[in-house]
Amino acid sequence: MTDGEKRRTRRDRGEMPGPFGRSFWRSPIRGPWLTSVLGLVLLAGVSVVFVTGLLSYAAYNPGLSRINDTTHGKGLLGFYLFSWPTHPVWLYRVNQGLHVTLGLVLIPVLLAKLWSVLPKLFEWPPLRSPAHALERLSLLLLVGGAGFEFVTGVLNIQQWYKFPGSFYTLHFYGAWVFVAGLVVHVGLKSRTVIRSLRARGLVRELRVDTARTEPETSAASDLVSPAPADPTISRRGALAFAGAGSLLLLALSAGQSLGGPLRRTALLAPHGQDLGGGPNDFQINQTAAEVGIRAAETGASWRLTLGQARPAGLTPVRLSRAELLGLEQHTAHLPIACVEGWSTDDQAWSGVRLRDLARLAGVSRPAGVLVESLQRGGTFRHAALSAGQIMDPGSLLALRVNGADLSLDHGYPARVIVPANPGVHNTKWVASLTFAS
Repeated sequence: MTDGEKRRTRRDRGEMPGPFGRSFWRSPIRGPWLTSVLGLVLLAGVSVVFVTGLLSYAAYNPGLSRINDTTHGKGLLGFYLFSWPTHPVWLYRVNQGLHVTLGLVLIPVLLAKLWSVLPKLFEWPPLRSPAHALERLSLLLLVGGAGFEFVTGVLNIQQWYKFPGSFYTLHFYGAWVFVAGLVVHVGLKSRTVIRSLRARGLVRELRVDTARTEPETSAASDLVSPAPADPTISRRGALAFAGAGSLLLLALSAGQSLGGPLRRTALLAPHGQDLGGGPNDFQINQTAAEVGIRAAETGASWRLTLGQARPAGLTPVRLSRAELLGLEQHTAHLPIACVEGWSTDDQAWSGVRLRDLARLAGVSRPAGVLVESLQRGGTFRHAALSAGQIMDPGSLLALRVNGADLSLDHGYPARVIVPANPGVHNTKWVASLTFAS
């Protein structure tokens, strides 16, 4: 068919020119079957990403203190929050590794799904009825929310914070907007999905090669072109192409969470690859130089201040590093797990238990503690820990790691290490601990 004939055909159908006309989209594999299969894969994967994202937010214990919460206006959206546990010790590592890795793996599937519904995005007229308006609104929330969540997530992994606000706040609200659109869209399209998969079958369609690929009937959906071109790929091939992209992203990112030799293959996780030396030879997120810690602040004049939130007026306890080393020392084998998805293997941390320091401060049953760093700027220069975190025997003010003093980049002279805690709440370069009773 010549270009002139195509234009005349579109005019005869009363179609809009260009991408607003159905005949513009000519792929013979577009249709409800391919869109339904990709949608089901996304629905399963995104559900896991959403739940692990909610758990990641809960891990910061935002209900404990406004210091821990960058999303103060969440209201009812925080209905599920609970006090984050300290066991199993790998809980946050697995949760965040799954959240980030699965999110990356779903990107090719998302792109394939968007390609499969491109004609819908150019539909004309844009609103034909109240039901159609609701569908278009759900698409707006769904496509806009998905794009926002995946793009900001990838930028966060790279620590490229070019956002108009806090990543945590924007990502949290964006997730709820996306899920709202998803719920509406699933409700509207569930019958179409069931009907499409029943009509063509899954296994049967996966056996069809390119030469035998035929378009679905145009009456089945507006996604089906009324003037399809000859097939250049089968539906099986399209799914395989998206799957291969997902497997490639898995190979290039999973090592940041799994560790071991696979860490070298995590090319999409460049942050957290800066290593120390000797016993301190494991991942560092931010170096002392990057956050402005000066060597003079961590030298012989450094003192840890132990205080009480109330009653005011009690004299704080000040301890040198030598005095801390003179207290009873304990060892805990714990990883560091970061929100960007990377984590270390278990390291042997040794130091003073937080609950013992609470008693030294005069608080026998602490309700919480405010940890403050020598770091002057940044959202996580301080953090609040819960009573359960303080009382866990594995929660330490660490002074040494793997048999050696902490390096400056790993928090010398002292850092907090708490089981199952997000890495940014394992505060480095600790200056003071203020316990609430």
